[in-house]
This record gives sequence, structure tokens and C-alpha cells, in this order.
Amino acid sequence: MAFADTRPRLLAWALAVLFAAGAPAAWTPASAAPASPAQAVTREQVNAAAERVRADPNMPGTKTEKKLRFKDRDEEEDEPEKKTDSLDWLRDFVRSIADGARWLVWALGALALAWLAVRIHRWVKVRAVGARPGKEALPSHVGSLDIRPETLPDDIGQAAAALWQRGQQRQALSLLYRGALSRLVHLHGVPVRAASTEGECVALSATRLAPAPQAFFVRLVDAWQLAAYGGRLPATAQVLAVCAEFDAHLSVAAATGAAAGSPAGTPGEVPA
Repeated sequence: MAFADTRPRLLAWALAVLFAAGAPAAWTPASAAPASPAQAVTREQVNAAAERVRADPNMPGTKTEKKLRFKDRDEEEDEPEKKTDSLDWLRDFVRSIADGARWLVWALGALALAWLAVRIHRWVKVRAVGARPGKEALPSHVGSLDIRPETLPDDIGQAAAALWQRGQQRQALSLLYRGALSRLVHLHGVPVRAASTEGECVALSATRLAPAPQAFFVRLVDAWQLAAYGGRLPATAQVLAVCAEFDAHLSVAAATGAAAGSPAGTPGEVPA
């Protein structure tokens, strides 16, 4: 876009008009008489003529013209830079979020590895303690069953037989299984854990018991599982036989005999 100022042309035109008006008087042939001072053009007349020319409505004023031209390459390169600069904050914000998310993922991964390492360490420690039975590793419960000796009667077989004859069959079988687990843990040193199942208890007892006490414990577990999971009660004769043989296979004397390498006893007999 270009602007053209015509003020110099207006002034030239005014001078031309004055010259045309005063020329006949100012310029005469050489033979003519010189012009008088009254006929000379003064500065005031020139200014007055210029004002009249400016006031003429037919004279043009300032003219504005519009022209098409090619844009310089520098100007074209400036505009994308401005647009790019205006999005710098958004780019920086997205980059910050991405960096933060990456660090968060690394932190969560590190925590997961640390948690896994702690769990593995505890599991190895529990396995090691279970393999070396001691007072500090003895469980007080196996599942929901309390196997602490102080919570059990002195003569477990006789107490279970009394419950069975009073019609409390499930309580009688539970007492037999609880008592057997308590004897295995506290007398025979079987590494039973709090979460051990019946099958695991049978497998663990096989490493510590003699064949006769092991066979007795398998019979007892079968009777307990039949009632607890099968919904059926074993025969009364079978249960009363287990009650009568309880101390013969799982008593202190039986544990001492097994440790000394002597037979643990036969059903119905209590080792001396």
C-alpha cells in the first residue's frame, strides 16, 4: 500500500497560475518600458493565490492508492515463527506431563519390584522356619481351628467319644482333628502351618510319624473330611475306635517312642 502526496504539485500549479496572470505585465518586449513597482508580484499575493488554489473544491487532495506486490520471503518466514512461538507453552506443558508420567511409571515399577522382593524374602523365611520347627514358629490356629494345648481337654479321645454319644457328632470329629493337629505340632514336631490343608498335614506328618501313627492319622482325617466336606457322618464304630486309639498313637509316650526308634504301639495298646 503506497501513499502519494500532491502538495508540491498544487504549489507548482499555483505558481503557474500566478505566472500566467502576471506574465503580460512582468514580461514585455525589450523595447517596452520596464514594469512599475506596483505591478511586481509580492509574496503576499503568492500566498493568497496558493490559499485560493487549496480551497478550490475541484482540486484534488491527498490520494490513497492500493497496489499489489509480492511479499518478501523474510516476511513469510516471520509469520510461522510467530505462530510457533504462540504454541510453545502448550508444547512445554505436554512435554512436562509426558516426563512426569514416565517418572511415575518408573516409580510404580520400582515399588512393585520392592514389594515382590519383600514377599519372596518372607516366603523363603517362612519355608526355612517351617523346615526347622521351634517354639517361635508354632501356629496357634490351623485355618479356623484352635490347636493350642490349653484349649483342649487332657483326654481328647474320651471327650470326643462323649460328644459323639450325646449326638454332637460334628463337634466330636472337630475335636479329634484339632487334637491330632495339636499333638503333631507340639509333640511330634510336624511343621504344620496356619494355612495347611488336610492333605498337606497328611504329607507333612509322613516325614515325622512312624507307619502306625501315620496310618491312624490318615483314618482320622478321612472321618473328618467325610463329615466336613461330604456332608455324611462316618459309622459310630469307626469313630469310637478312633477315640479309643487316640492316645495310643498321638500321646507323649508315642512321640517319645517314635523318637527313640521303637514302635509307636499297636491299636488299642498304650506303650509303657
